[in-house]
Amino acid sequence: MKHIVKIMSLVVAIAAFWIGLLAASVVPRNYGWLLPIYLIVSLGCYGLLMVGVGLMRFPTYPHGARLLQKDIAEAKEFLKRRGSDVGSD
Repeated sequence: MKHIVKIMSLVVAIAAFWIGLLAASVVPRNYGWLLPIYLIVSLGCYGLLMVGVGLMRFPTYPHGARLLQKDIAEAKEFLKRRGSDVGSD
């Protein structure tokens, strides 16, 4: 519930800022109505940038990889005991 309150307060703050810009004539009317679209496009670009940076800096976890391989081997053994074909090793 707390997270939705944060999101809604952010939306209300952005809407109030946008309406304030339109009311104060800081931004011309014909450009002011495009501000929400610019905001959405900017947030999308930021999100893509963060995904790209995260992929470029993706750390490796050797301990986690060993645990995953151990779990896979245990699952294959369990399925073999049950008579399932689990493919090649």
